[in-house]
Amino acid sequence: MRRREFIKSASVVAAVAPAAHAEEQSENDRKPNVLLLFSDQQHWQALGFIDPFFDTPNQDAFGRDSVVFDRSFCTTPQCSPSRSSLLTGFYPSATGVLGNVGKAGGAPLDQPTIAPELQTAGYRTGYFGKWHLGAKEHACAGWDRHNFKTHDATAEAEALEFLRDPQTREKPFALFVSIHNPHDIYYFKKHEQPGGEVELPVSWEKETFADKPPVQKQFMEHDQGKVIHGMPRPEWERYRDCYRAKTKLYDAHVGAILRELKRQGQWHNTIVIITSDHGDMDAQHRLIFKGPFMYEHMVRIPLMIRLPDALGGAGPKRVRDADVVNVDLVPTIRELCGLPAKASHGRSLVPLLTGVGDYQAREFVIGEYYSKQRWVNPIRMIRTERYKLNRHIRWGDELYDLETDPDELMNLADDPRCAEIKRSLGDRLDKWIKDHDDPFYSLNVTSRSGEKQVGGSRQY
Repeated sequence: MRRREFIKSASVVAAVAPAAHAEEQSENDRKPNVLLLFSDQQHWQALGFIDPFFDTPNQDAFGRDSVVFDRSFCTTPQCSPSRSSLLTGFYPSATGVLGNVGKAGGAPLDQPTIAPELQTAGYRTGYFGKWHLGAKEHACAGWDRHNFKTHDATAEAEALEFLRDPQTREKPFALFVSIHNPHDIYYFKKHEQPGGEVELPVSWEKETFADKPPVQKQFMEHDQGKVIHGMPRPEWERYRDCYRAKTKLYDAHVGAILRELKRQGQWHNTIVIITSDHGDMDAQHRLIFKGPFMYEHMVRIPLMIRLPDALGGAGPKRVRDADVVNVDLVPTIRELCGLPAKASHGRSLVPLLTGVGDYQAREFVIGEYYSKQRWVNPIRMIRTERYKLNRHIRWGDELYDLETDPDELMNLADDPRCAEIKRSLGDRLDKWIKDHDDPFYSLNVTSRSGEKQVGGSRQY
């Protein structure tokens, strides 16, 4: 469906939808609304329809009515840099937000998000919830209403108020809601012990850290992981049960906002996107939270997009054979909303959402990592459908065959039988680094206290 036909059909649906407050629509109202809901620290399996361990009825229902991307990734498993990618369409190495704002590499975002573009196009814009991108005026501009406070109840209440506001009905809206949970997993020690046994993942049972970068074990023994390292199984079960509970809390906020969207008669004229900024280890590999590792549960995130049928939607469906990255959301929103195209690191997902047009599939996904608080351990990931290569500045390489070893237990980086695979992936990674002016090879490694470490660097 061409954009002109898309906009025309949107106006027809808006005119006949059972709106709670039917009003004559202006020219701007013919554009589709946008609702972007995203969690903090939700890995790709933390959905009930993917893993029944999780209780997410609202997201499950939404998934049955949307396009679900099975292979969706963040640019980096850290809050601030990933959010900079989600809102600008560029990798952290280009946004300048390498780490969490206020920590090592965490410069505040100093470039515009997509918000001013939406305003210029006639949208009423709103952002409520966790921001974590600093206070630079250039980056914070473009929101008609916003509250960057990290407080989920407040974010939900202000999102509902935004949807009910008569001013919101006067023009198309773009509402972004950032919910903090399940990030509150960091308080799992306060969670009650589960009544029954909680299933732990295969990699929890089998991980030995043999042939893995030493920083993984160091994270557990001396950094944030020490709160659980060496504890008996019930403590790990409590962690997983808490993560499930925090994910359900997020799901309740999703349900409340989607119900209000429908009450306002905007469901049939709204593009709804549900995703997360990055994942959580969730006891996989006997690791918790997030840190200097690039396992699937760190970098792979939920992504569901509902484009109503009358707006050209090809769903509901599962997209299993395309790798998408959160930098794709900005160019996708631009195309769906009729904004001028701009350069970015992302690719529009409109052909996958409408079934019309050619989609240029990625041959691989790149992931970046910089720091944890003051502890700097730069990593670059290149992942194809079958293989993943993680390159560390100091700690060598990890190579996993995701087809034969989906749990990423066996590091094949030093296996001579995989030398050609490693070389080929490394060459493609180096080309990406060069083409994107990524400073990776010039970055330093530090101790946990932030002191620069010398010696032992790997040369590639």
